[in-house]
Amino acid sequence: MWLIRKIALRTPEIVGSPRAFFAAIVLAVVWLVVGPIAGFSDTWLLWPSAIASVVTFLIVFSLQYTQNRDTRAIQLKLDEILRASETARTQLVKLERLSDEELGQVEQEIIELREQESEEG
Repeated sequence: MWLIRKIALRTPEIVGSPRAFFAAIVLAVVWLVVGPIAGFSDTWLLWPSAIASVVTFLIVFSLQYTQNRDTRAIQLKLDEILRASETARTQLVKLERLSDEELGQVEQEIIELREQESEEG
């Protein structure tokens, strides 16, 4: 499992790098150059499509894993800040686990608090 996690965390760094972009351009140019040699055959047309589909499929899962992990880390950091602040409402910790209706209620409470503070200030 550690190997999968390591690959999943490293993939966005690699794919989002200038080197990866340059490699994609080089591959596209090579593919275009090989076209006349291959007689613009159906195989020549289909292999980039097949490879792109598989790579896209794998990268989507990798990026989703990384995004979920980053979001979780950010939530934990925010929860720690709320917990450490004396004036913060600690019931806001784990707010991301509330239902949409409950989130709407909290949002409305915060809007009302903000309006009260602006009227007083």
